[in-house]
Amino acid sequence: MAKKTAILIVAAVLLAACSNGANSGPNATAHIGAPAPGWSDPLVSGGTLTMAQLRGKPLLLDFFATWCGPCNAQAPKVNAAYRQFAPQGLQVIGVDVEESAAKAKQFVDQHGLTYPAVVDSGTLSDQYQINGMPVSVFIDRSGVVRKVDVGQVSQAQLDADIKSIL
Repeated sequence: MAKKTAILIVAAVLLAACSNGANSGPNATAHIGAPAPGWSDPLVSGGTLTMAQLRGKPLLLDFFATWCGPCNAQAPKVNAAYRQFAPQGLQVIGVDVEESAAKAKQFVDQHGLTYPAVVDSGTLSDQYQINGMPVSVFIDRSGVVRKVDVGQVSQAQLDADIKSIL
């Protein structure tokens, strides 16, 4: 009986360890107050960017699409906020949702974005349950999702949300 109990305890510990890691992979779902899930996507400028590379930095994920009017209107605000708060460690990543790298690059160039952008194949938008745009996700230095803004926001609101993760 003691042997069966020990086996069950070991199995439970292993299962718990597997489930804890489940929130960090590409099939994980993001939740406010929980660690941001892991991801890896191609950069518009070439190469690849991962969530692991951004750990330790306050992070704004800015989900957009080139055809989205509010995304186009919000891009200059996000760029201005990035320029203002980058010296304090802020990292902004534009996330083009399910478009080509060429379209994403056109958006970056059109708006003169000074922060990197990735092309999401659907993994990130699934993790953050994106069903409209723009969406701004604020992640603190410890990698925890702190706030999600859906829709276009004012510069004052964007700045306040960024200050909350610095």
